[in-house]
Amino acid sequence: MVILSLNCGSSSAKYQVYDWDNKDVLAVGVVERIGLDYSTIEHKATGKEEYSSKFTCPTHKEAVELIIKMITDKDYGVIKDVSEIGAVGHRVLHGGEYFKKSELVTDDVIEKLKKVIPLGPLHMPANIGGIEAARKVMPNVPHAIVMDTAFHQTMPAEAYMYALPYEWYEKYSVRRYGFHGTSHLYCSKRAALLLGKENKDTNVIICHIGNGASVAAVKNGVCIDTSMGLTPLEGLVMGTRSGDMDPAIMPYMMKNLSITDPQVMDTYLNKKSGLVGLCGMSDRRDVANAAADGDKKAQLAVDMECHRLKKYIGAYAALLGRVDAVVFTAGVGEMSPLIRGGAVSGLEMFGIKLDKHKNEICMCRNAEFEISADDSPVKIFVIPTDEELVMTEDAYALMNGTYKVHTDFHYSFEDASYVNKARARALPGNLAKRPELKDIIALPKRK
Repeated sequence: MVILSLNCGSSSAKYQVYDWDNKDVLAVGVVERIGLDYSTIEHKATGKEEYSSKFTCPTHKEAVELIIKMITDKDYGVIKDVSEIGAVGHRVLHGGEYFKKSELVTDDVIEKLKKVIPLGPLHMPANIGGIEAARKVMPNVPHAIVMDTAFHQTMPAEAYMYALPYEWYEKYSVRRYGFHGTSHLYCSKRAALLLGKENKDTNVIICHIGNGASVAAVKNGVCIDTSMGLTPLEGLVMGTRSGDMDPAIMPYMMKNLSITDPQVMDTYLNKKSGLVGLCGMSDRRDVANAAADGDKKAQLAVDMECHRLKKYIGAYAALLGRVDAVVFTAGVGEMSPLIRGGAVSGLEMFGIKLDKHKNEICMCRNAEFEISADDSPVKIFVIPTDEELVMTEDAYALMNGTYKVHTDFHYSFEDASYVNKARARALPGNLAKRPELKDIIALPKRK
């Protein structure tokens, strides 16, 4: 039996096919440019040639049909028939206050998700459209929703409420929700394993840094605060998003730029700010190279991103009281010594001491690494995230009737014996080229 994971964006549909019996990834891929003049698909199946081509996908329904066609293709596919799919897990941006954990999809669930569209107008219509399309293509398969916001539902009111008119919360659900929840969940549980602690005894700060970025404070295994808010705009300096700012800037600039449409300002904050607004580049590699070549705006962008990260790490250390580990994850967190180093520089008074050599050599997404100094009271880990595995396990458990909220649920990756087979296959090649990586690999300490 296989589990299919789908992540439908406004014009894309990412997918993963997971062999549940053998605990291995069979295929991954993405359909892009959905709804445009032509669409593209990139498909990678284990042990087979990569495939890419152009198709016409006016809606997510055609995209899902294309995905099914690819994974059952006699040359590039990984299953013989759609009947081998036991469940489908769907990533959903926003669960509002309706969903505090993953759920099986029903017509009622779809209606509740539609009520949340105003809280995520850029993502939710595509998420819902993907679910509806998949249910039509696979009507006899259990479908599950896995919300980015669910992990953060343990935050206390003093963390999730804003100092705004209370009726805004009552009438319009204005509050902090937080995002990247599946990543924060995965990394917090892996960190506990690496520390040799139980989840309920573990305090960690998770830094998920990709094009979008967020920090979460996890105390005794549950989230107590996170940097993103009502939407994924708040918090850190990101690729194209502003993060924290004075709200008065919006009416001030709307007046100066003669903007009357709020959507225009929304586009500025979400698409034209962050690193791209500061220096014209959003890819951290381009920004780092430009800064190294003397580009002052690029250097400012690097300094601002690290400064904001450091502020959140320090603030969350104060909230937690005792910090067991700081974790870096996602594309930038896993691959950028520059951003990691800048984020923890000067935090020795919190017991956070980086080993600069370990940090510099740590650029590999196929293992978990420890980059803290040997005498650092607080560990610093680099943990490649695996949101798809969380989605897969939630979908399977919901189908099987064994799922519970994460504090009462046991994931396979919480076991010391767990191995990500795809990463394990790739790691020897990494070590052959860079044997020094072997010295910083972090291994589970909890049995």
